[in-house]
Amino acid sequence: MSAQTGVKPTIVLVHGAFADASSWNGVIERLQQQGYAVIAPANPLRGVAADSAYIASLLGQIDGPVLLGGHSYGGAVITNAATSTPNVVGLVYVAAFAPEEGETLGDVENGSKDSVLNAALIQYNYPAGPGGQTSVEFAINPAMIREAFAADLPPETTALMAATQRPAAVAAFSDVCGPPAWKKLPSWAVVATGDKAAGADVVRSQAQRAGADIVEVEGSHVIMISQPQAVTDHIVKAAQAVAAAHR
Repeated sequence: MSAQTGVKPTIVLVHGAFADASSWNGVIERLQQQGYAVIAPANPLRGVAADSAYIASLLGQIDGPVLLGGHSYGGAVITNAATSTPNVVGLVYVAAFAPEEGETLGDVENGSKDSVLNAALIQYNYPAGPGGQTSVEFAINPAMIREAFAADLPPETTALMAATQRPAAVAAFSDVCGPPAWKKLPSWAVVATGDKAAGADVVRSQAQRAGADIVEVEGSHVIMISQPQAVTDHIVKAAQAVAAAHR
């Protein structure tokens, strides 16, 4: 499916680890007020390969052009998913990873000087097959979620986030990423200057490597919650650019 002339893209927003689609609510509300169709799917958080296949399947069922956004781990998912979905016309990374082929997020995070996420993670096991087989998933220690994830939100809000967080499987950090869609698609990026989860340094360097149009916004890793207008503005900039390019 190719982009249709003069048609606003459908905006698909993929959430990251330890979160759900409601993390985009403030942005979605603003985009809808500007007349955009928005879909914020549930990212399974079971690993880069599985989650990218799931999102790619959804994208393939949307008519017309798609502007694809991702937050945090969702950036790795969109980077891989969009390689097989020809209706995607642009990528927006919001405090998000934009990995290169052959990278794992675990290795990328180990190189961050800004991220404190690894020290905040706690490990759980979940059933992964017949015969009692288990696999590992990670959550954020509730006592550290404000520092590591959302330091610019009220304590009452981060307490809710801690209680409702969705753990991410170890494969989210260990799956090897494939060819990146940012090599063939225009990209935009929001860098949160106080990002201690993905790490502002990692997000910035990966956005630069992808050749993204970058805006830096003061705030935490969950910048789309704390600064939804700034994030919306950059997404709209991207949407207008891809619409003009396919007019």
